Amino acid sequence: MSQSIEPAIKIVHMSKSFGNIEALRDVSLEIYSGEILAIVGDNGAGKSTLIKILAGALTSDEGQIIIGDKSYNFLSPGRAISLGISTVYQDLALVDCRDVASNIFLGREPVYAGFLVDRRKMQKEAARILEGLQINIPSLSTQVGLLSGGQRQGVAVARAVYQGGKVIIFDEPTAAMGLQESAKVIKLLLKLREEGMAVIVISHNLNQVFEISDRICVMCHGQVVAICKTKESLPNQIVGLIMGATVKEAYNAAGVYSDEAI
Repeated sequence: MSQSIEPAIKIVHMSKSFGNIEALRDVSLEIYSGEILAIVGDNGAGKSTLIKILAGALTSDEGQIIIGDKSYNFLSPGRAISLGISTVYQDLALVDCRDVASNIFLGREPVYAGFLVDRRKMQKEAARILEGLQINIPSLSTQVGLLSGGQRQGVAVARAVYQGGKVIIFDEPTAAMGLQESAKVIKLLLKLREEGMAVIVISHNLNQVFEISDRICVMCHGQVVAICKTKESLPNQIVGLIMGATVKEAYNAAGVYSDEAI
């Protein structure tokens, strides 16, 4: 599916400080449906602060989040989900002792007779969501703690989709995974893009970033220093930007500077 013309989310002049530490400084960014935007940067660059503000876990000091024709100074976690923003954190926030269907519907279980959990509906709907995302789980009755890393990531994504996620944020989605499991997660991210969702990936793995992303947002010391088209960039240029080089310095070092690449 092609990228949308209008952004799914606009972040405008966002700043956030913790005491004397400026975690974000005047960050502006647009995220589009039908694309994968990778956000990269060294530790302390501001990546986690930015996605936590989008998820409603933190409140910015300044700036706005624009979704459609409405502007928000801050979001609560519930408001973020209701607006279609879902976040899959590195720890996945799954309940290992509960089964797959229960984790997908966690906190939003369908009921009948006013208070009884409708297990049959949960199983049927969970199977539909997983099939639509091409996520292979042997049994919906399996405890999540017994699943592989890739399958657990799939359950977390299925929950995000069930919540109505149109913008799905991933924090290091393949951390500590082997090659086969990482490949499954990458396939899932590409599937979400194909379905027209806006996908944001926070990652230190530049090989994966170049494999899956459409654009790369480079952050350094709380600022967005460049937003690059992936196809028109090289890994050593992105590394240079992460390390603090200017756009011209990073691109001239490779002899391929172009105003159209950023």
